[in-house]
Amino acid sequence: MKVYVPLDSAAVALGADKIAEAIVAQGAARGVSVEVVRNGSRGMVWLEPLVEVVTDKGRVGFGPMTLADVPSLFGDLSAHPKALGLVEELPWMKGQTRLTFARVGVIDPLSLEDYVAHGGLVGLERAAKMSKAEIVAEVTESGLRGRGGAGFPTGIKWKTVSEAAGEQKYIVCNADEGDSATFADRMLMEGDPFTLIEGMAIAGLACGATKGYVYIRSEYPVAIRVMEAAVRIAREAKVLGPAFDMEIRVGAGAYVCGEETSLLNSLEGKRGVVRAKPPLPALQGFLGRPTVVNNVISLASVPVIMAKGAAYYKDFGLGRSRGTIPLQIAGNVKYGGLYEVAFGLTLGQIVNEIGGGTASGRPVKAVQVGGPLGAWFPVSLFDTPFGYEEFGAKEGLIGHAGLTVADDTTDMLQMARFAMEFCAIESCGKCTPCRLGSTRGVETIDRIARGDASAIPLITDLCNTMKSGSLCALGGFTPYPVMSALTHFPDDFARAKEAAE
Repeated sequence: MKVYVPLDSAAVALGADKIAEAIVAQGAARGVSVEVVRNGSRGMVWLEPLVEVVTDKGRVGFGPMTLADVPSLFGDLSAHPKALGLVEELPWMKGQTRLTFARVGVIDPLSLEDYVAHGGLVGLERAAKMSKAEIVAEVTESGLRGRGGAGFPTGIKWKTVSEAAGEQKYIVCNADEGDSATFADRMLMEGDPFTLIEGMAIAGLACGATKGYVYIRSEYPVAIRVMEAAVRIAREAKVLGPAFDMEIRVGAGAYVCGEETSLLNSLEGKRGVVRAKPPLPALQGFLGRPTVVNNVISLASVPVIMAKGAAYYKDFGLGRSRGTIPLQIAGNVKYGGLYEVAFGLTLGQIVNEIGGGTASGRPVKAVQVGGPLGAWFPVSLFDTPFGYEEFGAKEGLIGHAGLTVADDTTDMLQMARFAMEFCAIESCGKCTPCRLGSTRGVETIDRIARGDASAIPLITDLCNTMKSGSLCALGGFTPYPVMSALTHFPDDFARAKEAAE
């Protein structure tokens, strides 16, 4: 009997470890030999822990599992109270286009043999036969853009580092996934770590870098453990070696270290504060050397591009947003989780058809796209296609593709206050617009909440200053949630004035 039980953090938080132990114990008590494989999550968080049993027909899912449901796994599976059917046939799975996440939830994350059996290392093998310029051209042609939030073309960044002068170059993976409602990086590292390793190795070949670092936030203990083990396995198998080797580094939890220059300072053992640009990290990055800094999903998307070709990847998406994007749906939503699909679905399709609307059953009021610094989109903008330029045209941003759903009981003035308070707490303090602007922002919104309507023009002026004058996106993007809340939900700000009167 072969059973898959996720080691994913979400599943573990819901009791996956105890369920895995109970399955083994039940098998031993019944004289049944049980092989338990700890896989990644399929992304259906509302069904976690999702246990899968291998049958003649395929892998059958059961979830959300509890300890009380374990004994029934050793009886008639079709009669099990949590039986879901074949996992691959579930609507959530069938509707996706899984390229980057093709193996997540399918394989044993720490089995290199399993990884290779499911198409792994094909991209690296092809890249090893190409010149640096050819690899860069392939990634550029694919249209891949930074999935960490900026949306900068990956190929251009690689070309800059590849052509930069320097005896030593580095590949740095930004795995400091600090945005609320984002978990794609964590799920990828926990469920398919060799994809990230392969992507970094290809980046090393393309740029002439021999050393790489993965900077992971300390709040991800499972991801840290899995990645460290995967690096050891890859090194023993000669996938990593003198030509390109890598290390795992752990951050201390500062949100601002998700910004690339702050991350580099932290990686060097310095205080995590933003560096002024220029010089760009591509020319003077880690230890002053040419450095590629890419997000987890950006690097993990490279193996499929190299394995199947740029044209294959570029065929998905719309406009200048090519390939697929792992949507992370959270908040007050019926079906929360990770859903990989080509760019182009409308926001309404994502929230209502994929997410199933609100968990509370009340009407959707707004969706924040792009983490705590993303704009709030009202229902009237739900026809917006999911793409970088399309969201930018509506004063929004895709960011790391995290979506937080809110119902009609949400007070948008309080959401605006939260954004300013978040910035005030997490600011590195280097630049005045972010350090002081966010603190004054909290005070100004509190004035509005007390009924001082004269403070509304002041918060608008403050947001414009922060947007134009901040050194990095923390202060520069905080105005997005504040101004979108004020623009689309003025009644929530007016009610504060009415309440005060």
